[in-house]
Amino acid sequence: MSHEYEFLTEANIGAYITAHPELQARLDGTRLTEIREIGDGNLNVVFHVRDAAGRSLILKQSLPYVRMTGEGWPMTPDRARREADSLVAHGAIEQELVVEVVRYDRERYILALEDLSDHRVWRGALNDGECHDGVAVQLGRYVAGVAVGTSVLGRERGEVADATARSQNAELCVITEDLVFTEPVFDVGRNSVLPQNASDAAALAADGVFAAAMSEAKWRFMTHAEALIHGDLHTGSVMVRGSGRRGDEVESVKVFDSEFAFYGPVAFDLGALIANYVFAAARARALGDDERAAWALSLIDETWIGFEEAYLAAASTWRETKLFDGAFARRRVAETLREAALFASAKMARRIVGAAKVADIESLEPDVRAPAARSVLVAARAVAARWHDVSSPAELRGTIAQHLLS
Repeated sequence: MSHEYEFLTEANIGAYITAHPELQARLDGTRLTEIREIGDGNLNVVFHVRDAAGRSLILKQSLPYVRMTGEGWPMTPDRARREADSLVAHGAIEQELVVEVVRYDRERYILALEDLSDHRVWRGALNDGECHDGVAVQLGRYVAGVAVGTSVLGRERGEVADATARSQNAELCVITEDLVFTEPVFDVGRNSVLPQNASDAAALAADGVFAAAMSEAKWRFMTHAEALIHGDLHTGSVMVRGSGRRGDEVESVKVFDSEFAFYGPVAFDLGALIANYVFAAARARALGDDERAAWALSLIDETWIGFEEAYLAAASTWRETKLFDGAFARRRVAETLREAALFASAKMARRIVGAAKVADIESLEPDVRAPAARSVLVAARAVAARWHDVSSPAELRGTIAQHLLS
């Protein structure tokens, strides 16, 4: 298969940097001392580049296919443009919480990003037993900032219409719609579980209540164009810096990897975070650390507190405060919580039975991985059965804990 643009390689990165003044100003492409491919995702190539003066950048290029499967699964590389646009838009609202975009190459679909080597991917930190207190609250505030700052609540109606059109991301949205909502119930051959979990996956697929909840989740995902959401906000798309010791406040939090961004339901990002806290809790429980498991589930409350406080605080400054008054804001908060629970149940299930899994569970030894996976699936089904009645984050956490920590 031929491609219309040149791929980045270790051999041509130096010349690429020197050809673009914005990049050459950040590091010297003629004196590079390190070029390291660090991409561990499913779609792109990512290089960490350092020069002799110790300056560094990240170069991320979208390929015209899904990297984990190869050229047999074509994929538009224009997703890089959407990622660049969304990071810039989100960074304008929550600058301290979003990775800096140094340059975007629209011809070769290359994002140049600030180097966060002094940070850790939050999932890895959590899996290693670190805490970084305060991350969850800040992520809740980030979601609230985006919910207001990219929507008709904070922007002029015409601007939002134009932004919605520019952010259309149908190809990647279809991936979410299929892998997250449909395929855990209707397997098309991409699902996989340990043999010990085969009956658990079958029970999930046969659960009519869960299937009905997924129909509601998929409908909302496809039709609720509320704000320019991240679209893939999990512990693997957040970087943190700090000691990681319990009680030590995190020094820095940075959100990245938003190529799934589009105008969608705000609760989807919250639900993704909640599901990932559940994976962290299931891992801790499997390793015999019940105290840490309870702490991981407490992140649900922290994220919600950050979101609710920031969202309601912004209500007085909305562009429209007549009909969109305080009572309206509180109704939106309540509905967002219910939908977050719904989306969390979908995300919990898909990462256990679906094609793309999480290291929290997969890195466990099989004898403890199977019970951990089973507990997540049981919790997902319980949340799916009750999502429309959730009235507080504590209630949601209690439903999950009942099945995860018992």
